[in-house]
Amino acid sequence: MPINPSNMRVVDVARLLNSTAFGFVLAQARLYREFNRVGFRIGSSENPRNVNLLKYIAWMFDRKHTLEETSGARSYEDRRNAERDRQAEQSLAGRDIGQLPEVVNPNRKAACERNFQLFCESYFPETYSLEWSPDHLKVIERIETAVLSGGLFALAMPRGSGKSTLAETAAIWSMVYGHREFVTLIGATESAALEMLDSIKTELEVNENLAADFPEVCYPIEQLDGIANRCAGQLFHGERTRITWTSNEIVLPTIKDSRASGIIVRVAGITGRVRGMKYKRADGRSVRPSLVIIDDPQTSESAGSLEQTRKRVRVLAGDILGLAGPGQKISGIMPCTIIRPGDMADIILNRNTHPDWNGERTKMVYKFPKNMKLWEEYADIRSEALRTDGNFEAATEFYRAHRAEMDEGAVVSWEARYNHDEISALQHAMNLKLQDEAAFQSEYQNDPLPEDTQDDGILSVDEIAGKVNGLAHEKVPIACDKLTMFIDVQKALLFYVVVAWADDFTGAVIDYGAWPDQHRRQFSLADASPTIQSKFPKAGFEGALYAALDALTKEYLSREWEREDGAVLKIEKALIDANWGQSTDIIYQFCRQNVHAGVLLPSHGRYVGASSKPMTEYRKQPGDRLGLNWMMPNVAGKRAIRHVIYDSNYWKSFIHARLAVPLGDKGSLSLYGRLPGIHQLFAEHLTAEYRVKTQGRGRWVDEWKLKPERSDNHWLDCTAGCAVCASMLGATLPELLSTARPAPRPRIKLSDRVSGAPAQESVPHTGRIKLSELRSRKNG
Repeated sequence: MPINPSNMRVVDVARLLNSTAFGFVLAQARLYREFNRVGFRIGSSENPRNVNLLKYIAWMFDRKHTLEETSGARSYEDRRNAERDRQAEQSLAGRDIGQLPEVVNPNRKAACERNFQLFCESYFPETYSLEWSPDHLKVIERIETAVLSGGLFALAMPRGSGKSTLAETAAIWSMVYGHREFVTLIGATESAALEMLDSIKTELEVNENLAADFPEVCYPIEQLDGIANRCAGQLFHGERTRITWTSNEIVLPTIKDSRASGIIVRVAGITGRVRGMKYKRADGRSVRPSLVIIDDPQTSESAGSLEQTRKRVRVLAGDILGLAGPGQKISGIMPCTIIRPGDMADIILNRNTHPDWNGERTKMVYKFPKNMKLWEEYADIRSEALRTDGNFEAATEFYRAHRAEMDEGAVVSWEARYNHDEISALQHAMNLKLQDEAAFQSEYQNDPLPEDTQDDGILSVDEIAGKVNGLAHEKVPIACDKLTMFIDVQKALLFYVVVAWADDFTGAVIDYGAWPDQHRRQFSLADASPTIQSKFPKAGFEGALYAALDALTKEYLSREWEREDGAVLKIEKALIDANWGQSTDIIYQFCRQNVHAGVLLPSHGRYVGASSKPMTEYRKQPGDRLGLNWMMPNVAGKRAIRHVIYDSNYWKSFIHARLAVPLGDKGSLSLYGRLPGIHQLFAEHLTAEYRVKTQGRGRWVDEWKLKPERSDNHWLDCTAGCAVCASMLGATLPELLSTARPAPRPRIKLSDRVSGAPAQESVPHTGRIKLSELRSRKNG
């Protein structure tokens, strides 16, 4: 069979070569491997699956000569050394960061070097996008001075004003320009300080503006790709950058001609290891912290502990301010929040005791609006809208319609601060206040309400609830001959109290409650059910309130109340709170038209503080009636009905003083029944406020304020109003009798007048004058 050497199958080539005198020389599998490796170089041009024997022989010849030239040229040791050198070259090339990028905007970089405000605006435009407030500009100036020239600065700003962000930006500013060689970040705990360091690291990694103008800082950080293990081997032009990028420390890369070379940032908790911080630079110098940033150095727990507060103040004064070492002065910035009166922040911000810290307290609202009645209406509309609609658009529309009146007198610190669903910074502030007044005072006003409002002169809830006299509900004590009532008007409910009094202000609460009756012992105004509106669903607000007052007064002012001895009494004086703007006119109309108009009067509790003129100094005008811190002014106009104005601060103090008098003593106020548990809610109302003793106009005054955790104080207002009614009916404390009543006159006899003898001084005047005496005086 003829053979075509230029077109042979692989199996035929193997058989042919193995058929010579040399015997077996080529395995068929090897030929397949070589055919697959070499391909068309030995393939047939007629059939690519076959082999050209002549091409295969030529390829084998070339391969043999190539092997002969290279075989034995390198030993195993040579190959190993060559591979090591190759890997070293690749490693060196990978560790060297190469040439730094050019500075994009040298003019911007130079302009911001000593201008902290411009640095914030230029390199963090998204963070500082709103217009600065005057407080911000003041704080920025203080931070700039602390970084460039030295000094200490503590700042308390409202939450969300960016005080911590400003402190972080100040740290970055001092680092990239080399203003401070060693920056220390200190938090209330080490984890809090680590969060601040993470924020700074993120800015150095991803901030494009910083990367554009500070390549000597940001480019080596970028080359790490977030892998801290690369720090030790990183090179710049063959020299180590000595960069450190760990969870608790940053050392900026050492780059020739870079002012930020070797800048150190470390973190610590204020109660952790703070002493002895130092760092050895590449040039051999040991450096200590020169700028310390203390961000919110206290927790809620530490702020409530006197011992922890003292400890942190000592650490701040000793360990932290001594970080710079002997003969060196450290610069410090401390953004903080006052959590409780007398806490660490409150102490450091006090310029009288710590003037070196230059404490600055800012507020969200420096002056509140004059017309708070409209804001009370706004609060009601807002609450109702949130309950029914899930938003407060209705309240915003009300504010928009009355904005001029509602803004009058208000001064806010940052006009640009409000949310998208609000229309002014004042509305934003008032919304925060309505959400939680205690948090607002602490977090946004830096003037927290006192949490410990206990007063040794004020009974506790349990003590008030336990002051029961054993009498049945609605039973009048035998010593009392005056019944008074007060009604506190709210949108959803009417709160009322009925108190029986003796002439010496010994009293007993014989009834109290809410209308409509809530049929439960524990309730609040916020969860009232039923309400006035639900009782009169077809009536408007004014009509429903009028009907509710009519129903309550008909029931209470018409009935007779039985005394222990069987005598019956009626309520002689009742007052209705007319302070709420929405209800004032309807209450005046109701009192004027009511069948009990002789008993019923509108009233206005007036907040008479220490700086106010006391009611005892009011000048009596014609037609006025003045009493013990109450008055009935002469009236004219559309509200032409007598009404009562009283000092609410005085009468609240008066009620608590009566509660403090032990049972059995004159002037004591007690509660009906034998079981203290039934009066728990009533006692909570009476203790819902705390008093602050304030001096003004040469006198001390109790100023009463609602406790942060309480919302309902209505029965306290009612009980104080009942005491005002008793005073109007002639009740007087025993210690005031001598000054309240004129001295008794001697009895005059007709025989004395006729004979001209002096009147008998020994017989006290009984207050009764006989007809003969009157005739005698008239004739005389």
